[in-house]
Order: sequence, then C-alpha cells, then structure tokens
Amino acid sequence: MKHYFYFFIVFFPLIGLSQSTSQAGNVITDYGKTYPVISPDFKTDTATPLKVVFDVGRSFNNPQKVNPLFNTAARFLNMHEQAGVPLKNLNVALVIHGNAANDLLKDEIYNQRHCIDNPNTPLLKALKDHGVQIILCGQTAAHRKLTKDKILPQVDIALSAMTALIQLQNQDYRLINF
Repeated sequence: MKHYFYFFIVFFPLIGLSQSTSQAGNVITDYGKTYPVISPDFKTDTATPLKVVFDVGRSFNNPQKVNPLFNTAARFLNMHEQAGVPLKNLNVALVIHGNAANDLLKDEIYNQRHCIDNPNTPLLKALKDHGVQIILCGQTAAHRKLTKDKILPQVDIALSAMTALIQLQNQDYRLINF
C-alpha cells in the first residue's frame, strides 16, 4: 500500500502537466486556440516586431470546416499576445493560391457549390478586423474565374502569389510555409 502512496505523490502531478488543454485567445476569441507553455527555455522576444507571411496553397477537402492554415494566423496572434507581445508588434499576412482560393468564396457562391455557407467567412473577417492582410494570387483567381464579386470583401488580389510573397519579404516579413 505504501508503494501506491508514493506512486500517486510522484506521478500524479506529472499526469496533470501532460493533459494541458487548449484555451481561447484574447485577440481572435473564436479561433486560434493555444496551449499554455510554462517557463519555455527559448524565450519570446516581446519587444521586437514579428512580421510573418503565411503561404497558403491548399485546402483540406472538407467544405464544412475552416481551413486550418487560416486558423494558424489566429493562433499566431493569440499566442503571441498571450506571451506579452503588443498587438502593434504583430504584423500578419496570408498569401493564398491554389486550392485554398476556394476557401475565399462569398457565402452565396460557396453555398451553391457546397450547400452551406463558407465556414471561413467569420474567421477571415475577424483576421481582417485585426489587421491581417488577406491576399489572393491574381493568377489563381484568373485561372479559377474568381472575380471580386465572387470572393469575400476582406480579400485583396495581387498580380501573383509570387509577387506578394517577394514584396512582403522585402518588407522584412518572414515566410512560413506549411
């Protein structure tokens, strides 16, 4: 019996650490859940601006769910704000091309194709409301016949994804490609 007592004293606290649950963010409250990281060894520089561009070229073939790569932008904002980085130091852009372009359709158009409203609409609106640049590749748009009247109003169209990625990187944005 004594051995069981020591087992619970030593290992029970470890079980609690390994079952960390995600938490909603303060910036994009309905998306981008994060996990708390207690005392990380690699410290977050909260004073230096973080400029990131996410290269999003794919969708995940489930028209009922949010594109998880869009959700990553919300998670980026939420976790860095929670870590103490001021919002003014968080500059985020999404450059979208390929199959991911379909995730930018207005609800009416999306509904015609999938019989539901676009699940990405609320997330993209929240991202835009918090300063995230949402940029669609003009070449992809032309190839897929996606005109401004078919895509969400939060989306800007560039000449190409390549152009947008180069220009943002020239402005010191760092590329994250999944």
